[in-house]
Amino acid sequence: MILIINTAGRDLEFVLGEHHKTVAVEKQSVALPVECEKFITECGATWRDIDAIGVVVGPGSFTGIRLGIAYAKGVALGLNIPVVGISAFDLYLAATPDAFVAIDSGRGDFFVAAPGLEPQTMSIDELEVKQMAWPRTVGHKPFDLTLGTRVVQQKIADGQIVPAVPMYLRPSYAEENKKDN
Repeated sequence: MILIINTAGRDLEFVLGEHHKTVAVEKQSVALPVECEKFITECGATWRDIDAIGVVVGPGSFTGIRLGIAYAKGVALGLNIPVVGISAFDLYLAATPDAFVAIDSGRGDFFVAAPGLEPQTMSIDELEVKQMAWPRTVGHKPFDLTLGTRVVQQKIADGQIVPAVPMYLRPSYAEENKKDN
């Protein structure tokens, strides 16, 4: 079985087999291990049933992404199983392979990607022009994390098991607001 973990947003989200759960929490760092263990138990599974872990690597919350990756890597190391990074773009494109993905960053621009277009940030003006090269645009609704299992299976089958690292499309707030000494 493949466990999928998403900490890139405000909530915790998990998928295991046919089971899917979203948990609203105050502090992801405190709740993640407890809620993940509880979810696996609710699914009638144990850690030994997990063959791989997929973790959302971005774009999203800077801290949440790092937390999810660190947790997935720690668990996977103990279980001797692979961790596969999946992006929000992977999930949107799994549902709509020919789409232009535009995710509002909440900071006046958009995170975008599409077949043949590497993930990047764009202004609304750039986006309005660029998206016309694809038949549809997605990203305005949440992605379907249940597609993560299929994405991970495909990456494993294609030999795309590379270290899961955060997908940073721009500097963090701290880096942007760093004062030169």
